[in-house]
Amino acid sequence: MLKNKRTDDNCILTTSEAAKLLGVVTSTVQTWMENGAIDSWKTPGGHRRVRKSHILAIKRNGVERSGKTGLPARPNLADPQFLPEQDPSFPVPENEAYRLAALAATNLASEGLEEQFGRIARLAAMSTQSPIALVSLLTASHQLIKASVGWPVQQIPREAGFCSYTLMEDGLFAVEDAALDSRFCDSPTVLAEPYIRFYSRIALRNRGGFALGAICVMDHEPRRLRASELQALCDLATIGSHELANRRE
Repeated sequence: MLKNKRTDDNCILTTSEAAKLLGVVTSTVQTWMENGAIDSWKTPGGHRRVRKSHILAIKRNGVERSGKTGLPARPNLADPQFLPEQDPSFPVPENEAYRLAALAATNLASEGLEEQFGRIARLAAMSTQSPIALVSLLTASHQLIKASVGWPVQQIPREAGFCSYTLMEDGLFAVEDAALDSRFCDSPTVLAEPYIRFYSRIALRNRGGFALGAICVMDHEPRRLRASELQALCDLATIGSHELANRRE
């Protein structure tokens, strides 16, 4: 007896059918497909299609395993950390859904501290003479610390950090005295340990140009970076962005 087309795990699904299986809205699945987080193809009419077996593997295992490397190749796309907040208390860019899909595709959000980013954080601290340096990624609700100097925790809520604001601007972002800035003066990290006053960051971007996270340096005193220090941060951001691109490959 032939298998029913819709019960065969190897059948082809539309975008809306895949979204229903994963428990998300259709537009979110479209975003994941366009960013390569879900393997799909286009029909001659321009519609996206995906194998049901692929969607079931994502739903069941969270990740699939790459046959070539044995490393995680696909994240759990139904994870809330990759779904945009419905009513965030912090600013988000217009491309937030696409940005989160690109972050999901790296598989970095599900892992802890990473030594390749540790070298970047140490160099950022030394080159700017800053007591605190971070390499972090921004999920839907948290800032995940992938490497740090002088920072005790591995994640903080996005509303408690500075990085959500930095996603809204291109290039270097700096706050010379957070205690005098209306956006940050009430932040827990300004009013209590570690008593941040100075903050500067530059985004880490993937090949598609999405800001997945940032390199930032902080100090307990108001200050301004010199031109050589700013250039060092830019150079380190280029190295960090290459790391992100390599992880996607």
